[in-house]
Amino acid sequence: MHIESVDLNLLKALDVLLDERHVSRAAARFHLSQSAMSRTLSRLREAFGDELLVRTATGYVLTPRARHIQAELSDLLPRLRSLVTEDDFDPSTANGQIRIAASDYFLAVLGNAVFSAFFEQAQGISLVVEPVGPTTFDDLERGRVDMAFVPTSVPPQMSRHVLFTEDHVCVLAEDHPLTRDRLTPADLGAYPHAGVAALESGRMLVEAHLERLGIRPPAGLTVPYFAAAAAAVRGTRLIATVPRRLVGLLREPGVRVAEAPERFPSFDYPMLWHPRLTGDPAHRWMRSLLIRAGAALTPGPDTGAAKDGPSGEQSLSE
Repeated sequence: MHIESVDLNLLKALDVLLDERHVSRAAARFHLSQSAMSRTLSRLREAFGDELLVRTATGYVLTPRARHIQAELSDLLPRLRSLVTEDDFDPSTANGQIRIAASDYFLAVLGNAVFSAFFEQAQGISLVVEPVGPTTFDDLERGRVDMAFVPTSVPPQMSRHVLFTEDHVCVLAEDHPLTRDRLTPADLGAYPHAGVAALESGRMLVEAHLERLGIRPPAGLTVPYFAAAAAAVRGTRLIATVPRRLVGLLREPGVRVAEAPERFPSFDYPMLWHPRLTGDPAHRWMRSLLIRAGAALTPGPDTGAAKDGPSGEQSLSE
């Protein structure tokens, strides 16, 4: 095969096809009709002299050649984009798509500032936000998402930039038996938790902190979102431990806030990306928006309480 026989514009479509292993899903993600994506696959098979995707009883599988190509494309495509746009990248005239993986907490705290700047500067670039999930780190590695926001242990090969620092508070029902303005480790161990599990391990920072303190709460509730965890405690004995800034954005009747145990440390909230994208101009621009938004954040709301009521707790419905 000669390089002249390959339309370089097809390489991105090939990357999506190999990732999805499904013509219809690849077509939807690439904004093409199914028939157009099928024709694209036929052109790619002809250009590479390989079937690339082979239909089986359980769906398409990659040929050995396709697996090799997929690994190479994850590094090649960002370099090609950088090569052709390095000197003239302008978000106001650029097009394409940026995909990020983020939690509801990220959207609540940084979403408005980031989205406002993004769509003011870039009318031709679409932004897709996917939930943080079991495959997030693999998606970064494979190029399915461009950046992610996961405040937990990070694979060492990923690049990171800390956007801001945060700490935790505890959310309880207003009629919960605990009435302290600051909970103790024993308090957290005595009542079930409404926890958030987004990663494959099912453990987020709160669970890691509890484990280090030797706290093993009774069986409770696991949900995918922080806001859902905070809302779930109403009318129960559950305790949800959530990021402090989130409580300033919630309006949940029948729910109040208490400080977490003193030994709960603050944590860094990082932006993560694969090093191959460090020099990509669109990615650099997006990172700059996020860095500015993080730097502009004010400290999280003061949930402590002597000034909010006799019990020293703040109601989320106020």
